[in-house]
Amino acid sequence: MKKVYSTDQAPAAIGPYSQAVEVDNTLYVSGQIPLNPQTMEVVGDSIEEQTHQVMKNVGAILKEAGLDYSNLVKTTILLDSMDDFATVNDIYASYLEEPYPTRAAFEVSRLPKDVKVEIEGIAKRS
Repeated sequence: MKKVYSTDQAPAAIGPYSQAVEVDNTLYVSGQIPLNPQTMEVVGDSIEEQTHQVMKNVGAILKEAGLDYSNLVKTTILLDSMDDFATVNDIYASYLEEPYPTRAAFEVSRLPKDVKVEIEGIAKRS
């Protein structure tokens, strides 16, 4: 059985997808970009501002499902430039504690709304 989660504390889906779906105690969080949930506008021009907003959006979805960052087991980070990797890595790490989730990071040619970063995640209910 699949359960869909949605919160107004994270950006509404801007396409045919759910913010998160849970199957067998595993939550799949759709890629989050740095949108302000209330205005649906991109937050900030800097990679720092955008990364913090993305992590807040991921956190809001986790919270809606009764979870938090400690439940993350896998994330994927998409960047418009690997030159920003160290900065994103530092900010990302500030939201997490050991043991850290597994992760992949990729540079892509373009992201929705021309943002600098997008992060998706998989979380496991204990």
